[in-house]
This record gives sequence, structure tokens and C-alpha cells, in this order.
Amino acid sequence: MVFVSKKGIKGKMRYYLEKSVRLPGGAVKKFSVYLKDYEPKSGLRGLDSYVALLNAKARATVINHVAEFYTKSSIFSNGVIKGLEEVKLAYNGLRKKISKKQLQDVIDRFTVNFTYESNAIEGNSLTLKDVAIVLHEKKAIEGKDLREIYEALNTREAMKLIFNNKLKISEHDIIKLHKILVRNTDVAFGYKKLPNFLLGRDTQTTPPEKVEEEMRELITWYHENERMHPLERASIFHGRFETIHPFEDGNGRVGRLLINIMLMDNGYPPLIIRKTHRIAYLAGLEAFDHGYSDKLKRLLIDKYKTTYKKFFEVYVQYLNFEKKQGW
Repeated sequence: MVFVSKKGIKGKMRYYLEKSVRLPGGAVKKFSVYLKDYEPKSGLRGLDSYVALLNAKARATVINHVAEFYTKSSIFSNGVIKGLEEVKLAYNGLRKKISKKQLQDVIDRFTVNFTYESNAIEGNSLTLKDVAIVLHEKKAIEGKDLREIYEALNTREAMKLIFNNKLKISEHDIIKLHKILVRNTDVAFGYKKLPNFLLGRDTQTTPPEKVEEEMRELITWYHENERMHPLERASIFHGRFETIHPFEDGNGRVGRLLINIMLMDNGYPPLIIRKTHRIAYLAGLEAFDHGYSDKLKRLLIDKYKTTYKKFFEVYVQYLNFEKKQGW
């Protein structure tokens, strides 16, 4: 939020437009621009050019700070990290431009799309239209398995908690998330009691007796690596989580929701992995199983940027079109 401050300098009152921004690591930095010929009675009216200048100043500083703050890797280079931050700032700017009603609408639309795509990756046969009907009209779809309908309803409940920042990366919340997703589907919630397998992947999952230990190690690793970019941490966490495969069923759906918890907890927009990219996604996980994480990292970087551009950005363009048409 921008505001006008005043300072007395050599007997004269000078006015400044200011804003404060929280940087990675928790530090807060204040930015300001001098307001020439400012009239206090005018408030913020007529200051659009100054607001743009202030935002540009803050934007450049924040992006450079982020690039310096996070550790670099072969995939998460200085340029890539700056690009990811550009998307983050655009997303947060977008959220501020739209009304609460419009924001809720975009959240609802995202939830329908994410639910359809994530569940379809696991073989759920509901179409995008089916999911919209189930979530918005609360109707069953004739000829569809009741379990598939509950999977959609459960994902919506989970997404609501995530958008309200109610779930964190903790053992308690991960098990809670699983419990929500498998409700009314005849799947036992909590860590698996029997070994499970990865179809189509030459990888052994963690045996049941070691799941709790490995999950706690993974969660500890996540919280100890705050200087690693959130999307890179999410990529590695996701790969390790899917290899552990801690639950009887629902591991993929839980894992993809955890990616978005990690992103949104750090102020980044959520992403969608679409069913049309299922083969590339599974190939990324299989490569990760064999010690090669780059493919999965590149995939998530692409989905992060693509989701913003083809979903969130398009939504605002749609709103602007409606406004021009007078709808």
C-alpha cells in the first residue's frame, strides 16, 4: 500500500510517496519518491505517474535482492530466479487490481481447473465440465463413480484451506491433507501399513516401517533450506515425497497440492500440471528416482510460468474485455 509522508527540511515541508516491502529473509525495506508541487488536500489523486515510478523502483530492488538472496544452481540461475520473481510480482499486482468478488471467482475457476487436471492424471474420468457441475452445482454426474465425485469435492475443500493459508509443510498438516482428500473414498488415511508400488517406474518406495522417519527427515530438510528458491525446494520435496509414497493411495494428488502450499506460503502463485503433460511429468519423476532432478525442476518452472500466463493473466484480460464491452 502506498501512502504520503511529510518531512520538514530547512523550514520547508516536503512530501513523499512511500511504500514498504517485505523481502525474503524477513527484512522490510521502505521506498519513496519525492512529490514535486504536491497539494496535501488532493490525497492520492493525480499521482499515477509517481505511483508507477515508486512501484518500478521497488520492483527492481526486490528482484535484485531476491536474486542475491537465493542460492544458485545449474537450473535455478540468476536469470531464472529473476524471471520467477517477475511472475510473482505480476501475480500479486493482479490480485490487488481486482475486487474481492473477482478474486473469489478466479480462485473458484482455478480450483475447478486444478481439480480436474490433478485428478485426471490419476485416472479420474470426470471431464472439466463434470468437475464444474460437481463443485458449483453440487450435483452427482450420472454414470460416474461416486468415488470420483468425492475426489473432486475433497480437492475443493483442500484448495480452500490452501488459498486461506491454513495448511503448512508439517507432518500434522500433510496427514490432515491426506485425510481430506480420501474422505468417503474407502481409502484409509495416514501413513501406509502395507508396501505399495509405482506403476511404470522402476523404483522401490519406502517400506511402511521407515515412512515416518523419512517424512520427518524430508520436512526438516525443507525448513532448513530457506536460502534455496521456493520452487526449487518444492521440486526436490515433490520428487522425494513421491519416492517415499507415504500413503496407501492419493500420493500424487497430495504431492501436487503440497507444491502449491510451498509456493503460496512464500507469496508465489500456484501452478497446474495438466493431464496432457502426464508423460513428461512421470518422466521427470522417474529421472528424479535415478538421481537426476533437472528434468522435474524444468517441468515445474515451465508449469509455474505457463499457469500464470495462460490462466491468471488471461482472466484479467477477460475482465478488461468485459469492461470495454460494458457487460
